[in-house]
Amino acid sequence: MCEKLKAVEYTIRIKSNSRLEELAADVVKTIKKDKQKVVTFYKDFLYQAVSWDKPRRIIAKIEQYPDELFPRVGFIVTNLKWGDKKVVNFYNKRGTCEQWIKEGKYALNWTRLSCHRFVENEARLKLFIMAYNLGNFVRTLALPEGIKHWSLRSIQLKLIKIGGRLIKHARYYGLLLAETVINHKIFSGLLANIREI
Repeated sequence: MCEKLKAVEYTIRIKSNSRLEELAADVVKTIKKDKQKVVTFYKDFLYQAVSWDKPRRIIAKIEQYPDELFPRVGFIVTNLKWGDKKVVNFYNKRGTCEQWIKEGKYALNWTRLSCHRFVENEARLKLFIMAYNLGNFVRTLALPEGIKHWSLRSIQLKLIKIGGRLIKHARYYGLLLAETVINHKIFSGLLANIREI
C-alpha cells in the first residue's frame, strides 16, 4: 500500500524467520564479544517473502551484549535510501514515540472516550494530553536524578498514591510515609527541586 503512494517512505519491523537469519548469518558468526560494551553491526540485503510481488530492502541489526551468550538480531524492511544505521535510528525514534503513547494510555486512560459526540471526545482527549504534558513537565523539573527515568505510571503508584499519615504535634506537623519505595534521600531531593521551581 505504501509503495502505491510513491511519496510514502516506510520502516517496518519484520518478524525473524529462517531465511532472514540465513542471510544475516555471515555477520552473526563473525561478531566478536566485547567484555566492556555492546558490539553492533548492520547488514542490508534484498529479500522477497512468498506473499510479496518483488524483493525489498531488509536491514539486519546485530547486537552482542557483554553478558549474553548469543547476539540479538532484528530485521527492518524499508524503502528509504539512507544508510543502515540512520534507518535503524529513525525506526527506534518511532518506537520511542509509541512507548510515550502507551504510557499515556496506561497512566491516564486516555483511550476512555465514552462520550457520544465527537466534539466532546475531542475535548476530553485534549484534557488527557494536557495532564500527560503536565506530568512530564513535573517529571523533568521536580524529580531528583535517581527517579527521573520513572514512567508516569510509576510516579502515580510510587509517589502520588503512596500511603502516609499526617501527625499533628503541639508546634509542628509530621508526615509519615511508607518507605518501601521512596526513601528519605529521594524525598528530600524532591522537596529541594520543588522549592527551586
